[in-house]
Amino acid sequence: QTHLEESGGGSVEAGGSLKLSCAPTGYGYGSYCKAWFRQSPGKAREALATIDSVGTTKYADSVKGRFTISKDNTRNILYLEMKNVKAEDTAKYYCAVTDFPPCDPVEPEHHYPYWGRGTQVTVSS
Repeated sequence: QTHLEESGGGSVEAGGSLKLSCAPTGYGYGSYCKAWFRQSPGKAREALATIDSVGTTKYADSVKGRFTISKDNTRNILYLEMKNVKAEDTAKYYCAVTDFPPCDPVEPEHHYPYWGRGTQVTVSS
């Protein structure tokens, strides 16, 4: 059974940086497309960034230029580097993986069968 586990969340001041990680904890890890989502209380889950098997990245407008998605193929770890964070970036962040195209933040949650449980990021102003 495939499981994913996020880490690296915490509290950070506005304008600061944080780097999240996502690693598999089981077998059958999806490999074609990996994504980061976030969800704030009372809001829908929002797709932030995707990276496909050849390293092509795409970003939602809300984080473009501030967040960077990357992966370590050797260790099979997914990252989200967050810079110049804002109060509105406060949310629970999730990684998600799928074996199927397309790989784009416009794809809905149900496109991804594998999810982590999330890591909380809190930005103080």
